[in-house]
Amino acid sequence: MVKDLMMIKKLLPALLIAMLTVVGSYGQTRFKPDAKLLKTIAADYKNAAAQYKLMAIKLQGDQFPKTYFAATDKFETSGSGWWCSGFYPGTLLYLYQQSKDPALLNEANRTMQVLAKEQYNTTTHDLGFMMYCSFGTALTVEPKPEYKQILINSAKSLATRFDPKVGCIKSWDSKKTDYLVIIDNMMNLELLFWATKVTGDSSYYKIAVTHANTTMRNHFRSNYSSYHVVNYNPETGEVQQRKTAQGFADSSAWARGQAWGLYGYTVMYRATKDKKYLAQANHIAQFILNNPDLPADKIPYWDYDAPGKPTALRDASAAAVMASAFLELCKYTGGKSGALYFHTAETIIRNLSGPKYFATAGTNGGFILEHSVGSLPAKSEVDVPLTYADYYFIEALNRYKNFKRK
Repeated sequence: MVKDLMMIKKLLPALLIAMLTVVGSYGQTRFKPDAKLLKTIAADYKNAAAQYKLMAIKLQGDQFPKTYFAATDKFETSGSGWWCSGFYPGTLLYLYQQSKDPALLNEANRTMQVLAKEQYNTTTHDLGFMMYCSFGTALTVEPKPEYKQILINSAKSLATRFDPKVGCIKSWDSKKTDYLVIIDNMMNLELLFWATKVTGDSSYYKIAVTHANTTMRNHFRSNYSSYHVVNYNPETGEVQQRKTAQGFADSSAWARGQAWGLYGYTVMYRATKDKKYLAQANHIAQFILNNPDLPADKIPYWDYDAPGKPTALRDASAAAVMASAFLELCKYTGGKSGALYFHTAETIIRNLSGPKYFATAGTNGGFILEHSVGSLPAKSEVDVPLTYADYYFIEALNRYKNFKRK
């Protein structure tokens, strides 16, 4: 017995080292970027930059890219007030960060001069998309002193759409008896957290937290899938209706909506360190990844409940948002779940980088990715390239290339 105890005592250091090696190997090996995929990403950056320089030639004056229709060779644009206007300069800035090609930076600066006036736009909830994805990205890539004030003014404008009776930022303006809030709005809260951080004014932070809490209570089903739209009574704050606008049905799980929620609650945890938001993000992730209707390549159908599977349309934009979100969420989540998130992001990046989704050079109107779905019920932007698909794809590439597990 004594000999056995002495033997165990001698072996303990070796056993402990072995255990730590296994744990360390588990964390590092499973979260270590793949060298082959990094080479693919390097090629993606180069090809994407060429595409966006091609796109820049097509734009004139105050135009922002919206989509491209290959069948008619029609390039569709918008003004600066469109909710997607910030993605084009944001993507240009990300690509400039990689290539240092001044043409990309010059084009980003040109379009941000047009976009700057939207800092005072109080008619939209999408100022996070519009201003933080552009000027916020610029602060990290090529900062200018005036960008900070533009973003502060943007946060002020966004905050005007918050109603404490409802506890949410209004999304779409409608009739007076409606107060419409969409799951997409979770993506605009990052701008408010930034505003509190740089100004010291906690009101922005409180609005973001209140909106997220109200959304968590009312937007999600018991399986953690989300409705697209919740209509509140503006006088009482009570829920009047839960429905969809861009999904297949009121009861269905619209793919991009699930991705917005995943990304949004991951940001909420980063900004607050409140574990209830981490739990929410993990629940949403498990709904997505355990869904029997998620294809093996992890590029979701436009709606998880869409009819016509397996030939139903895929949504590359939802996949790109998911990949970027998973690459952050895995840093906060240990064990098998964290590894699953990381490898799912890898799978998505590999597939979006392949010939099925990554546009051939000189085609696709200069957009990077093909096969996104804007709103199939409205027959709007169906199976076409979209600026936000490109933006979150390039963001995902950046996060993967620079990945360091915390």
